[in-house]
Amino acid sequence: MLTLAIQKKGRLHDSTMSLLKDCGIRLSNGGKDGLIADADNFPLRVLYLRDDDIPECINDGAADIGIVGENVIREKKKDLKIIKKLGFARCRLSIAVPKNMSISKPEELNGLSIATSYPGILKDYLDSNSIDASIYEISGSVEISPGIGLADAIFDIVSSGSTLLSNGLKEVITVMTSEAVLTGKDLETEKQKILDQLIFRIKAVREAERNKYILLNAPKNKLDEITAIIPGMKSPSVIPLAREGWCSVHSVISEDDFWENIEQLKKTGAEGILVIPIEKMVR
Repeated sequence: MLTLAIQKKGRLHDSTMSLLKDCGIRLSNGGKDGLIADADNFPLRVLYLRDDDIPECINDGAADIGIVGENVIREKKKDLKIIKKLGFARCRLSIAVPKNMSISKPEELNGLSIATSYPGILKDYLDSNSIDASIYEISGSVEISPGIGLADAIFDIVSSGSTLLSNGLKEVITVMTSEAVLTGKDLETEKQKILDQLIFRIKAVREAERNKYILLNAPKNKLDEITAIIPGMKSPSVIPLAREGWCSVHSVISEDDFWENIEQLKKTGAEGILVIPIEKMVR
């Protein structure tokens, strides 16, 4: 059995639980109660922990792998490898200052005090840029620090930036970007096989999220143009229609290229375009 540590509650929890569900993993208690849950259809045990405790838990061998923010791994400085980036809970760790403070360059931080819950990452950044600033470590509500006189600036997670704005702050320097990652250490053969199965399922789910299934009606004399626009995984499926000179084209389209491709397809004469979500996608 493979043991996976995940966040009990917080930014990553709901997305992680959705990922496991989409991977077809059914937890014995639905992940609602207690600190441990076993899957009843996959050799997986899940531990629910504070995100800060996950790297330590893996490092000590209590868990084999974990899903946690990349920033937490970097802050805890454990010898863990990033097995796979998961594409959710994206954010950045940035330095922010009061709106009336004019700072745009790292060297302008010299002499300031900076409040943060990530002193390790901040210290590495200050040292690498030869900045002489003091670090004020605080466990929560970092954004209020300048307003109550605890620090001149803050270093914290930024997603939308709305929290900064509501506290009269502006983002001035981005130190790192982060997202949820699957992390761990080297595993014995049997556990590695289970991990490989899990990664296979995650890839299928993530691929499906990035792509859509597209169906459309097309004039036969435009097929070459249309199949060049939507080549699909290998080649589009082309099915003759009862209407002379027309066919139905089925393919896969990237979410990133969706609107641009739709406009191109319309210009070629494509009609009746349907776009359908993909539940799983295995290349």
